[in-house]
Amino acid sequence: MSKTILSVDDSKSIRDMIGFTMTPRGYNVIGAEDGVEGLSTLAANEVDLVVCDLNMPNMNGIEMIRKVRENSAYHGLPIVMLTTEAQKEKMKEAKEAGATGWIVKPFDEQKLASVVSKLIG
Repeated sequence: MSKTILSVDDSKSIRDMIGFTMTPRGYNVIGAEDGVEGLSTLAANEVDLVVCDLNMPNMNGIEMIRKVRENSAYHGLPIVMLTTEAQKEKMKEAKEAGATGWIVKPFDEQKLASVVSKLIG
C-alpha cells in the first residue's frame, strides 16, 4: 500500500511539483491550499506525512502545525515545512510548534525525496 503525503500550499504549482516529484516514487499526494483546508483534508484521509508552506492565507503553516499537534490522533505524524523563509527565528518557531523538519524553496527534488524517505520510508 502506498503512503500518502498531504501537500499544503497556497501555490498550485508547488503542490503540483510535489506531486510530480513524489508520485513516480510510489507515493500518493493529495493537496490543500491553506491550513484550514489542510486540517479538513487531513481529517478526511489517511495521511503519513504533511508538507506544509509557512505563509498562506486563512491559516498559516505554524498555526496549522499547532492545531495538528493538539490532536492526539496525529501523534507522531511527520510535518515538514517547505517555505521561502530561511530565518532562524521562523525555523525555531516552527520547531516549537511541532515541525519535524524544514526545506527551503525552491526545493531540490532529490532533497525532498530523501527527507520523505527518511521520515516515512
